[in-house]
Amino acid sequence: MYSDDDLAALYDALNTWAPCDDFYLSHVMAADAVLDVGCGTGMILRRAREQGHSGRLSGIDPDSPSLRRARSRQDVEWVEGQAVDIARRREWQGGFDLAFMASNAFQVFVTGVELRDSLAAIRTALRPGGRFVFGTRNPRTRAWESWTPENAAEVVDHNGRELRVEHRIESVADGVVTMTETTATRDGRPLRVDRGVLRFTSAEEIDRFLAAAGFETIERYGDWQRGPYTDASGEIITVARAV
Repeated sequence: MYSDDDLAALYDALNTWAPCDDFYLSHVMAADAVLDVGCGTGMILRRAREQGHSGRLSGIDPDSPSLRRARSRQDVEWVEGQAVDIARRREWQGGFDLAFMASNAFQVFVTGVELRDSLAAIRTALRPGGRFVFGTRNPRTRAWESWTPENAAEVVDHNGRELRVEHRIESVADGVVTMTETTATRDGRPLRVDRGVLRFTSAEEIDRFLAAAGFETIERYGDWQRGPYTDASGEIITVARAV
């Protein structure tokens, strides 16, 4: 078997620092008070401290094993919870000038209700004029079509075990993709199977949801080098302002 703590460590091995992280870090380093929504193992906030960020850094995530890894850095506030729980934390209300969601975490808001409630909660944490920065995969490029066993990732985990991580799509309906992720030995023996659901939301839909929650989109990019967004872009990268 492969434990939840093992899986959190494996996530870091599969997702090493990349240009998307440089993009988010540039926004973090320019802000005094930062909230990382869906912080996972806390890689970006930990890097910000290492690079001298001296302001307020807070991260929230529902996954306990990931937060246990994040808490190796004790000069960041780590909170277990979902995005909607932000609205229940009085000490966070209007306390941040930047909120961000890295690693396409925005896609875990599957239903319209989840999107509306989560965005409204994030808005409560921002000062007027505060920024909300996030990326999500562009549904027009149909990224899920490449999530097949033939494109499995091979990695060595924190215990030196050689592993294979593969995906299989179960269904695609109304922009919602349901899939399984299998963590196995290199010879194909499954260690665990996890099921996930992601929403692919168009740029037009994103802007409607943002406006309803009290945001306006002020910048939009199609790649992590700040290239223009087009229908052919793999990513929809958004900088929104609280109004």
